Amino acid sequence: MATRATDSEPGVADAVSAPDAQGRPRRTTRRFPRITRDTARPEGGGRAAPGDAPAPARQWPVLAVLGVAALGLLVTALDAFRFGTILVGAALLGGAVMRWMLPDVGMLAVRSRFTDMVTYALLGGAIVLCALMAQPNAWLEFPFLDETLHFTIRT
Repeated sequence: MATRATDSEPGVADAVSAPDAQGRPRRTTRRFPRITRDTARPEGGGRAAPGDAPAPARQWPVLAVLGVAALGLLVTALDAFRFGTILVGAALLGGAVMRWMLPDVGMLAVRSRFTDMVTYALLGGAIVLCALMAQPNAWLEFPFLDETLHFTIRT
């Protein structure tokens, strides 16, 4: 649907294009570009270290979260289930704290700051809670769950 530009309203060449600051269409084809240049990074998605630092140093927040989560999986594989799973949950909780406190967290920023914090905190908290409630010899017990699950087999 092509429209013509007038003095009061900028025109666009088709339904996909949009006018730039001067009112000219940015793209006059229905084809999407090979390289997307106009999407914004998430808030805080900049480098966590200066640009002249080596690549791993620029992404230290996500590497810290992945490192602690990998350590937790290793500990879990070495037969310390509860402690390893708590480490995995703590890694996500640490990611939520870093997303909240640091202005730039690199690739740890996926969505908006609020959405990232809530997602990391909920998943990390759920993993830690499940690890604390895992049987046998749960570290955290809820008495009402015994009555809720009264149809299960008891040993």
